[in-house]
Amino acid sequence: MTAYILRRLMLTVPVIVGILLVTFVIRSLIPTDAVTAMFQGQVTEEEGKDAIAAMRAKFGLDQPWYVQFGRYVGGVMQGDLGESIRTRRPVLEEIGFRYLNTLELTFAALFVALLVGVLAGIVAAYRKDSWLDVTATTVSLFGISMPAFFFGLLVIMIFSVWLKWLPVMPRGWTALILPAVTLGLIEAAPLARVTRSSMLEILGRDYIRAARAKGVPERALLFRHALPNALLAVATIVGLQIGHLLGGAFIIEVIFGWRGIGELAVRAIQWRDFAITQGVILIGSATFVLLNLVIDILYVWIDPRIDYKAG
Repeated sequence: MTAYILRRLMLTVPVIVGILLVTFVIRSLIPTDAVTAMFQGQVTEEEGKDAIAAMRAKFGLDQPWYVQFGRYVGGVMQGDLGESIRTRRPVLEEIGFRYLNTLELTFAALFVALLVGVLAGIVAAYRKDSWLDVTATTVSLFGISMPAFFFGLLVIMIFSVWLKWLPVMPRGWTALILPAVTLGLIEAAPLARVTRSSMLEILGRDYIRAARAKGVPERALLFRHALPNALLAVATIVGLQIGHLLGGAFIIEVIFGWRGIGELAVRAIQWRDFAITQGVILIGSATFVLLNLVIDILYVWIDPRIDYKAG
């Protein structure tokens, strides 16, 4: 297991470097940068020519993209993600608590998704072809098709405007409820379908029929015999959903005013502050890769028959 973990960690390096490389290439195709955007509308191009050139030289923006990329990778290896062009603060300080806020929202939404999705999938599989199954399948289909931004606005309309259970912009711990529920319910939809499919397969196996014939209670049959064997497929989907949650959190953070790295990234893109944008991409990519590694390790806990030594 230790060798497998070390191998996976080594493989994350070229993945993250590749992501950053694509980011730099795309950035080089954009016709303007943060320095030009800052001076736009304040001075004419001729008046601010020297100031713009000096500032672009200070931040290395006058260099080819591959030179900037090499300098950036060298800085990352030393723990330096650069400096925000707009605020003149280190990128790590800008991200700071916002990263923890995004993780808080991601795991809260994941809890909602697991709770709702797994329970709905179990009920739909156990009551196959009943109205509960049809309802769960139909609702999950709507959940998969629903855009995150539209569902977020719908949640605000229902719970804040019509029912008035929560203010539109709540404060304190209540500020987490609406964005977590919104993001969690969106991700619960595919999770419910996978759980239902996996549970139906497990419930149709011979050992389940044998256990039922021996008089094993239905609750024990579902939660002690069937569900543990169905969790492997669920864990696989959860690993993929982590990326969706981190990406979906960007949209939800903007809609609900949640101060996470997604909201910061949107503002950085508006400001053309690519140092912050690259920092968010780097940290988000590393988080996604590491959390998927944790999911792979959980496979062994769910199914001890899995052996990574052969890999």
